[in-house]
Amino acid sequence: MGKIITENDLRSHPPAPGTRRYEVEEGTFVAESARSWLEKRGIDLVIVPRGKACGGMSRTPVADRGNRTYIDAATGLGLGREKPEEMTHLRGNLLVKKTHPRIAFRGKLDSLEAALLEAQWLAHKENRPGVRDDLGEVLEHVRLVLGAEVKGEPLPEGTLMGMDQAELRRVSHNVKGEFGIDHPIPCWEMGELALRLNTIRTQVREVELAAALAFEAPGEAPRPDLIKELNRLSSGVYIIFCKLIAQG
Repeated sequence: MGKIITENDLRSHPPAPGTRRYEVEEGTFVAESARSWLEKRGIDLVIVPRGKACGGMSRTPVADRGNRTYIDAATGLGLGREKPEEMTHLRGNLLVKKTHPRIAFRGKLDSLEAALLEAQWLAHKENRPGVRDDLGEVLEHVRLVLGAEVKGEPLPEGTLMGMDQAELRRVSHNVKGEFGIDHPIPCWEMGELALRLNTIRTQVREVELAAALAFEAPGEAPRPDLIKELNRLSSGVYIIFCKLIAQG
């Protein structure tokens, strides 16, 4: 399955102000709501050959509010016009210490994104387009998790590789029936791509733990939607791993 772009993706990672072109790779499915979102903002959707499009990120500038330009999220106190080096953004102009559990969670998500991109490139080099595209879909879901966490918005329901939560669980627990192999025990002879997938599976578990710790902290609202999605992604990566082993 190829990459999917939804309106929520665009809202989570909007084009920079003044953007007039939004490039996507051929084969990408762009939801009608996403197309309308771009059209309303006068942004042209441009299809480019595979491997030629890499999106850009934008930042919303913080308005000058004098001593309350930046605010300590823990105390509500104004921190002045300059952001203290030892603090970082929780949301908008609200700052927290860089050791804050939510920031640690975002760091784990960032590392997972990097690992997924490296694995995509390796799959591309090894001529495994199915693995590459499936990983691309996992990556998009990781970015949805990040966007929902940063904005404090609910995570939209959706499928992963065409499977909902129940189907992902069923397939990941029935490897023999689905792929004709026993649950594989990782070993070095599996090759670089398989081992990379196994590492990513463990990283998703680490991100899930970081999320649990972040949203169990005092004063934090629970986010079962994010925990559920990360559990789902772990199953998804395991399925990609098993499919690759079965294909040989």
